Amino acid sequence: MVPGHDPETVHGDTDMGPALQSLLGLVLIPLAAYALAARDERLAPLDACRAATAGIGLQVAIALLLLKVPASRLLFDGAAAAVSALQRAVEAGMQIVFGYLAGGPTPFDVAHPEAAYLLAFRGLPLILLISALTRLLYHWGALQNFGRGFPLGFRRTFGIGGPLGTVAAAKLVLGMVEAPLLVRPYLKAMGRGALFATMSLGMATIAGTVMALYASILEPTLPGAAGHVLAASLMNAPAALLLARLAMPVGFMEGPEAVVPEFAEPPRSSMDAIVAGTMDGARLLVAVTAMLVVATALVALANIILGAVTQPLGFRVTIESVLGWMAAPIAVVIGIPWSEAVAAGALIAKKVVLNEFVAYLDLAKLPPEVLSPRSRLIFTYALCGFANLGSLGIMVGGLSAMVPERRDDIVRLAPLAVVVGLMATLLSGAVVGVVSGF
Repeated sequence: MVPGHDPETVHGDTDMGPALQSLLGLVLIPLAAYALAARDERLAPLDACRAATAGIGLQVAIALLLLKVPASRLLFDGAAAAVSALQRAVEAGMQIVFGYLAGGPTPFDVAHPEAAYLLAFRGLPLILLISALTRLLYHWGALQNFGRGFPLGFRRTFGIGGPLGTVAAAKLVLGMVEAPLLVRPYLKAMGRGALFATMSLGMATIAGTVMALYASILEPTLPGAAGHVLAASLMNAPAALLLARLAMPVGFMEGPEAVVPEFAEPPRSSMDAIVAGTMDGARLLVAVTAMLVVATALVALANIILGAVTQPLGFRVTIESVLGWMAAPIAVVIGIPWSEAVAAGALIAKKVVLNEFVAYLDLAKLPPEVLSPRSRLIFTYALCGFANLGSLGIMVGGLSAMVPERRDDIVRLAPLAVVVGLMATLLSGAVVGVVSGF
């Protein structure tokens, strides 16, 4: 069963139709990645099938372990408890500074307490604490020890070199620019396929600094959301490696077996780590807040313009409906019913055009009759990645600064990395759609 859910509300019944529909995504998405490769560089069909079997098999194994083994509820409950503890800790700090705006006692009667939740003072500050904790745990060596076995696992499954395996493991907690920093000395000599896979990994996953934030947003409508976001991060890495190999096989396996991670400006003490992490988190918090304001404003402006054009014609069109219709077939492929496909397609489009944060906010606000519990579960996984147009500039700028000699390669590969990153998250959604149906 899916942790935190009644099987009847997730699957509906024992009808295998939805699971078979998601199975279509497991076939079409790898085929689409294979078609992206240059004709004279494509893997031999048998090699491509072996790669797909290894990658999807690893995803299915993770999904079965986390969604079907009853003991996995401990992971989901533990992750939810951890996010709740972090949220309470952040609120305590924010209330010292901002009082009732951050959930403290109000000096007046509140007529509508349900409207008193201010995202800027209650949800977003999680970024500050997570950033500081991440830097502190790296200083102590805890995160390095946690991820020590993952590079070896990725190398054995996909036959990749140590630098790419290290990036894949680091992406479980670090961002799209921070993870490649660990192998900065190796980027210059990376094969084209390995460099492309590094970029695809950045687009297909999220950073630990926002993982708890997204879980807190989804928890009211998806019990056990923290565990699902964690599971999505675990599943998206092998998906990105698989699809990157199919789309860009040349130079994919190049690289030394052993690497020595490089940490830029390592902190000199625990307090130094906390200060540096807090400053990093503050910059990220400002960037996320600004992007949310601008992204929402741009959508509202587009809707105003579309409304002015279409209302005289007797109907009203919004950017959500236009993008939803365009992306609806993609939602159907990963297992979403046609009756929900337009709403789900709009989430995919917003993730790509704006970012996954806006898409997760919209997912949490959708009423129960618009998306079923199963569809919400699938889209928790399908949206869990940085593949959007804004991230394109961040990645090009960050990697170009690290290895200016490869700037031409980075600029040329970046748009395709966004596509493959999106396909990786959709593949994870399809895998969950299949597993949850059995």
